[in-house]
Amino acid sequence: MRKVLLLSCLIIATLSCTKKASSHSEEIKQFQYELNVEYNNPKTSPLTKEDLNTFKSLEFFPIDKNYEVVANLKFTSNSPIIEMQTTTTEIQLYRIFAIASFKLNGKDFKLNVYQSQDLLNNPEYMDYLFLPFNDLSNGKTTYGGGRFLDLRLPSKSTKTIKIDFNKAYNPYCAYSHRYSCPIPPKENSLNIEILAGVKAYVKKN
Repeated sequence: MRKVLLLSCLIIATLSCTKKASSHSEEIKQFQYELNVEYNNPKTSPLTKEDLNTFKSLEFFPIDKNYEVVANLKFTSNSPIIEMQTTTTEIQLYRIFAIASFKLNGKDFKLNVYQSQDLLNNPEYMDYLFLPFNDLSNGKTTYGGGRFLDLRLPSKSTKTIKIDFNKAYNPYCAYSHRYSCPIPPKENSLNIEILAGVKAYVKKN
């Protein structure tokens, strides 16, 4: 009887894990689909007209649930407003909303999570948080200028936040020089390759 119960528990646990993995995979596939729809649409695409003529799809790393982490948040409510450097002379104002601490591949990391001061009065983006980062894949398999993640403001009682690097995307500057993009601050550099999310853009001939 005990063996039967143990086997039943193992089956239930396996099915639960499979369901979670499948759910995560579908979530990332939806993210990739929506990104490709945006980039294929001339009205919303950052691509030049020339590149849009040959564009079919962005290149992504294989979906890997190991790159989905739950980070502990240390809120920085009194942090000053800073001018984040951009690829042009444009000034963009942010403040450090929180410091996110997490483990990835058995190592400890920290990243600053930023809140845009320009979007605070926009109802659509007032709960928007910005996570720019660099990693050791930059300039090799990913865009040399780093990548971005979009997060949403957690509830006041929440002290954690989910960070899924499978949703990492390139700034528009990776596709055209006509944009002004924030440059990830040096303190948001990870000493690890993040082989998840969008890969470097390669123009098709």
